[in-house]
Amino acid sequence: MNTSALIRPAWTPATIALMVIGFMVFWPLGFAMLAYIIWGDRLDGFKRDVNRATDGIFAGCRRGSDKAARWGHGSARTGNVAFDDWREKELERLAEERRKLDEMLSEFDDYARELRRAKDQDEFDRFMANRNRSTAPTTTGSTTTGTTKTTGPATPKRKGSNLLDD
Repeated sequence: MNTSALIRPAWTPATIALMVIGFMVFWPLGFAMLAYIIWGDRLDGFKRDVNRATDGIFAGCRRGSDKAARWGHGSARTGNVAFDDWREKELERLAEERRKLDEMLSEFDDYARELRRAKDQDEFDRFMANRNRSTAPTTTGSTTTGTTKTTGPATPKRKGSNLLDD
């Protein structure tokens, strides 16, 4: 390590002054300078260890991407032209089959949605017919004979009529 540097991990007047100023300005800066003075000579080894660890991690990622390319998830060629052409044709055929299946799924979803809508409309129409039948007056009073006379079913109200008038 260069021992002639003004700021180095050692107890020099410059590092002590920076530590004191750091504590006065913002206390974590003072602690950071203190840590640098005490453990700064180990930073080169720490940096080397961190670099080795990250290189190992990224080397594993590169190996994983090579495996993915071998299993058809990439565009890596095997070197055998006949096999590579066959594989590309099969992948295109499978992609076309996937597209057809997706279209069929979309058509079925539309069909099922229309069936649900028709069923809901039928149930709503039945409900409204029953409701109108139960709220319509079915008896009228006769003053001449003193008996009540029943008439046929009343004409159902039109859809959209004011429901609060009942």
